[in-house]
Amino acid sequence: MSEIAPILLCSDLDRTLIPNGRADESPDARARLARFCAHPAVRLVLVSGRDLQRVLDAVDEWSLPEPDYIIGDVGTTIYAPRSRSGSGDGDWVHWRDWTDEIAPSWNGLTHDDISYLFADITAIRSQEPEKQGAFKASYYVDRTANRDVLDAELHGRLWHNGIDARLVWSLDDDADVVQLDVLPTSASTLHAMEFLISHLAFDERRALFAGDSANDLLALGSHINGVLVANAEPSVRERARQMVEAGALEDTLYLARGGLFGMNGNYAAGVLEGMVHFLPETRDLMRLAQELPGDGS
Repeated sequence: MSEIAPILLCSDLDRTLIPNGRADESPDARARLARFCAHPAVRLVLVSGRDLQRVLDAVDEWSLPEPDYIIGDVGTTIYAPRSRSGSGDGDWVHWRDWTDEIAPSWNGLTHDDISYLFADITAIRSQEPEKQGAFKASYYVDRTANRDVLDAELHGRLWHNGIDARLVWSLDDDADVVQLDVLPTSASTLHAMEFLISHLAFDERRALFAGDSANDLLALGSHINGVLVANAEPSVRERARQMVEAGALEDTLYLARGGLFGMNGNYAAGVLEGMVHFLPETRDLMRLAQELPGDGS
């Protein structure tokens, strides 16, 4: 087949590439993804709230393809292999340019300053040290706390100190705990992807983001092509539809439903399905890369 132009695949980890949700995973879906990502035209970016080491641990544990870049810590860090900056070893290096991009939002302050500002608020308690970052302050939230009152108090203290921050609330269903991340307003998955696309001189039309949860909606509802895997909750699918309709961006969102190569559209299968939707020529690339005979579709 003819040469494939560069492709930038950005994907969430948990319940998107990693099949750790309630839905079933199609057999061989992750192996298909790995074979596809092995093509020299494909650049894989793993996107996660995890820190670098926990992302790398997940790659090993779940046999995921080796990423070209990692957007970690809820969009507050970007990592690239040291080899891309001229060194011969395989270590990962933190992109300082990205830190310089987001740091102004916090007016010269960092995680320790945020922790000090909130130290007397008993409705929140700091998460484990490995879940913190220079521009990421993470907390567990008392389930009985009035969220509106708490949100107003936190925002008030941040604004009073000239800190432009956004509060990301989430629910860990498995642990049944409410979590809160305090982040620079400029730090998000969407902004980090835009930063990568610009710095790598990628054609935005050949970039794709895949996700599954409400935390992914900002990117899924944006101008960048996005795929919501089939195992996403119905409420997330409906909210994603509403967002792209409000922005007249319906053509940039694909809701995976299954069918590609007989797969069900969950997890990695949905990522591949979305890729074929936006870049139809990748179907043939996936056929050439796969090693199993007799696949349908």
